[in-house]
Amino acid sequence: MNIAIVTGGSSGIGRSAAVQLATRGSGVILTYNGNPDGARETVAEIEALGGTAVALPLDVGRSETFPAFRETVVRTLADTWQADTFTALVNNAGISGMSRFEDASEELFDELNRVLFKGPYFLTQAMLPLLRDGGAIVNITSNSTSSGMEPGYSVYASMKGGVAVLTRYLAKELSVRGIRVNAVSPGPTRTRLGDDGFAKHPEIIAPLAARTALGRVGEADGIGRVIAFLLSDEAEWITAQEIEVSGGYNL
Repeated sequence: MNIAIVTGGSSGIGRSAAVQLATRGSGVILTYNGNPDGARETVAEIEALGGTAVALPLDVGRSETFPAFRETVVRTLADTWQADTFTALVNNAGISGMSRFEDASEELFDELNRVLFKGPYFLTQAMLPLLRDGGAIVNITSNSTSSGMEPGYSVYASMKGGVAVLTRYLAKELSVRGIRVNAVSPGPTRTRLGDDGFAKHPEIIAPLAARTALGRVGEADGIGRVIAFLLSDEAEWITAQEIEVSGGYNL
C-alpha cells in the first residue's frame, strides 16, 4: 500500500495534498504544529472519503526532535498499516516572513532557515531509511524566487531557492534507489500562510489576480492535485524538476 507523509497538513496546501493523496488510495501521515483542530479536520475529511490518516505533532524548525519523530512514525506505520516503510514525502510545512534587505535581522534569517531549509533538509535525511525504494519526494518551494520576486522577500526566497537546489541534488543522489524528487513552486495562493493574510486583508486579492494571467489567485486544491500527480505512477519519468503552479503570475 502507498503511504505518504505530508508535513503541515492541518490546512492549506498541505491539507489539500493529504486529501488528494487519500482519494488516490494512499494512507496519510500528516503533521501539524499549533493547529491540532485543523489536523483533526483533515483526518476527518480523509476518513469521510473512506481513507485512513493519522495526525502527528511536529515542529520542522526543531531538528533535534526528528529522531523521536521517526520512531513515532515507525510505530504508526506498524500499528495503522502493518508496514515498515512509506512511499512518499511532501515537505510542505512552513512559515512566512518579510523584511527589506537593509532591515533584515539575523533572528528572522535564522528562524526562516530553521523552518524552510534546515528543517526539510534534515527531516528528509532522518526519514530516508524508512522511504521505500522507488518512492518519491515533493518539496514545496515558491515563485518568489522567480516570477513572483518582490521587495521584502530576500530571506524567504533565499531559503526557498535553497530547497530548489536541494531538490536537484536529492534527485541525483537518490536516483540509485529509484526515488524521484521534484518541487512545486506556488504563486499567490489562498492559504493561512502569512498569519492568514488573505482572510485578514482581502483587499490584496484583486491586485494579485490582476497580475495573474488566468485572472485569479490560486486555491490550495490547484496545488494539491499537482503534488499528488508528481507522487503518482503517472509521473514516473519526472524527476529533478521545479514546476511553477501560479496561473501565470507576472506572465
